[in-house]
Amino acid sequence: MIHGRNGAIVFDGVMTGWAGRPATEIAAAVRAGEVTAAAVVGVHLDRIARLNAELGAFVRVRAAEAAAEAAAVDARADRAELPLAGVPVAIKDAIPVAGELMRVGSNTLPGRPQAADHPVVARLRAAGAVVVGLSNLPELAIYPFTDSAFGIARNPWDPRRTAGGSSGGAAAAVASAMVPVAHGTDGLGSVRIPAAACGLVGIKPGPGVVPAQIGKDGWHGLTENGVLATTVADAALTLGVLADSEFTVADPSRVRVAVSARPPGPGIVVHPTCRASVRQTAGLLRTLGHDVSDDDPGYPLWLTPVMISYWFTGPATDAVSGPGLRALEPRTRRHVRAGHALLRMRPPTPADRKRLRAVLEPFFERHDVLLMPSLARPCPTAVRRGERSWLGSVALSLMFAPMTGPWNMAGFPAMSVPVPAAKVPGSGQHATGQQGAGLPGAVQLVAAPGGEELLLGVAAQLERARGWARHAPAYAPDGGEGGESAGGVAGKESAGRVAGKRKEPGSGS
Repeated sequence: MIHGRNGAIVFDGVMTGWAGRPATEIAAAVRAGEVTAAAVVGVHLDRIARLNAELGAFVRVRAAEAAAEAAAVDARADRAELPLAGVPVAIKDAIPVAGELMRVGSNTLPGRPQAADHPVVARLRAAGAVVVGLSNLPELAIYPFTDSAFGIARNPWDPRRTAGGSSGGAAAAVASAMVPVAHGTDGLGSVRIPAAACGLVGIKPGPGVVPAQIGKDGWHGLTENGVLATTVADAALTLGVLADSEFTVADPSRVRVAVSARPPGPGIVVHPTCRASVRQTAGLLRTLGHDVSDDDPGYPLWLTPVMISYWFTGPATDAVSGPGLRALEPRTRRHVRAGHALLRMRPPTPADRKRLRAVLEPFFERHDVLLMPSLARPCPTAVRRGERSWLGSVALSLMFAPMTGPWNMAGFPAMSVPVPAAKVPGSGQHATGQQGAGLPGAVQLVAAPGGEELLLGVAAQLERARGWARHAPAYAPDGGEGGESAGGVAGKESAGRVAGKRKEPGSGS
């Protein structure tokens, strides 16, 4: 062992410090010939081999295939122009990857290798990225916590807690530096929820920005392909590749920011820690020169029941029928049967979403960005819920993650951004302390259609102003740079509170 450039540790000539580096750094180094794609991918595959069993991030690791694909990137004549040259990525096991089985968290789907890549996978590979594995999700991507027949995705900040869902495996992989960026799908929040749970940047674009083509109809058009990353720059770069476009992250001028912690429906309670994170972020945006004011979107009373009907009927359109239905997990089977009943009574129609957009559009004539909670309460424990009560999973889902779905229904871009610990008013305690496990905080940013660059710009300002720990402290790679995002200080403070020995999975709530 010797110490290499920038403090990285070198074993047999390979810089292990590449694990934990941002995708932008990795790609720049591979393009310049400072490191090979094969070496970078090898380091990440070694890390996956060490960590995946305890975190449940991947259902399939493509070790041999990824090594061959990395060598092919090194041999490409256009390597110096590849935006994601040599960057290891995880693909959620909900879209096709050529030659791989697509399980969508279930043992019941046909076991045939996919004939071709989904367009976003093809775009990632064309940009020089290397698919190192398929990430875990709950059966049929239904729930905001990830457990399936293939394992439980645990939160690297506290493995006793869920990594969120349904892109929970993707979030666990990024937050533990198994990969720098990951693909996720988002039907009612399935990118933003796990990003918030694991302290990551997670963005869901508006319809038509990135090819969808998810399941039979993408949960009646709600579902988009998105990105989970540790920095705004990585999220923007990867989203640009998925969109076959480019997102410029520029400082926005004075932005009209609406602040709201109002839940989108009756009976939903937003935890004080989630409200405190929104208030702290509103204060920071005000100091950055933005026009910040309190204002609540006019969520209609019919939104929650209609949104729940999409949540039930979307998976029902994707599920197998007949004898295959009996092979689903009990929880999933009941969810799908409820969806089939709703499809017979009142199937979702495009008019639902058009009506919601008409209600919310005036709000975004008054404001450019909405700042609100990503989650309504801290992360639940990580347990195997598939064989348990369906109603228990439904109730927990509605209490934990009700804040994201309206923006899929309306078709507006939205993203989750990490925040440092916030003091709960009147308690003198930090939000992360009340969560009992040092879990990160998060806020959600929403903009009108076409506002992806605006969201990225505001998020980048927040990142520079305060920063955040890019990886869960117990899983921060040794020897690598960039353990914090651009702000630095806030990341150090947060990491200092929760760093320590890695907890054993399943050691209690």
